[in-house]
Amino acid sequence: MKPIIGVTPDFNSGDRKDWGGKEPTFFLRARYIRAIEDLGGVPVILPLVENRADRKRLLANLDGLLLTGSGPDLAPTLYGERQRYKFCVVSRRRANFELDVARLAATAKLPVLGICGGMQTMNVAFGGSLVQDIEGEMEAPLAHQQKAPATVLSHTVDVAPQSLLRRILGQACIRVNSRHHQSVKRIAPSFVVSAVAPDGVIEAIESPKHRFLLGVQWHPEFLYEQHALHRKLFQALLKAARSERNQ
Repeated sequence: MKPIIGVTPDFNSGDRKDWGGKEPTFFLRARYIRAIEDLGGVPVILPLVENRADRKRLLANLDGLLLTGSGPDLAPTLYGERQRYKFCVVSRRRANFELDVARLAATAKLPVLGICGGMQTMNVAFGGSLVQDIEGEMEAPLAHQQKAPATVLSHTVDVAPQSLLRRILGQACIRVNSRHHQSVKRIAPSFVVSAVAPDGVIEAIESPKHRFLLGVQWHPEFLYEQHALHRKLFQALLKAARSERNQ
């Protein structure tokens, strides 16, 4: 049977005219869904339910979890800092849901892939912090918000030896796209860094304590159709999810 992968959507509580206007709205780029479906999984868009028992019940019916990216940032108060820059923040409803289900999924040993903001959520959920703005806090950073379309590769990242990510990709250095202005700062105690950009920005994290708990900073959902290397990330999630279902 095909593995069922829960996919987290974004949420507009009614204050973003460009995201559904005044009517509270769930929304998600179709690329995330297509990647799971095209490569042999059944994607399910998750409602951001507030009751913890309901969240556990949702996860109990899944074989894997995909934490997606987001335009807004996690509120810095969630990792013990004041907000230093005037960027939009993720809705409280989405942040609370994703932080909690990331921990619940890890406890349940459910395979989890976090993409961009999803990786940052994973790090914060387990006690890490974020660079609030790369250009404002780092000297001579790369252009992590590329002007080219997200289907274009932008810069290299070095993949750590002996890491889950290296086993998945099979390469020590790869090229990725880049659409983010934040990054992991203090890595969560239970995670390790598994990829770094030439300027030192952390590009992937993973938990050695779990079979598949991996986050990447780039956007493979824009690349999987043309690049077999980036397709491997979704294939690895689905392989781990099939194993979970069989068990």
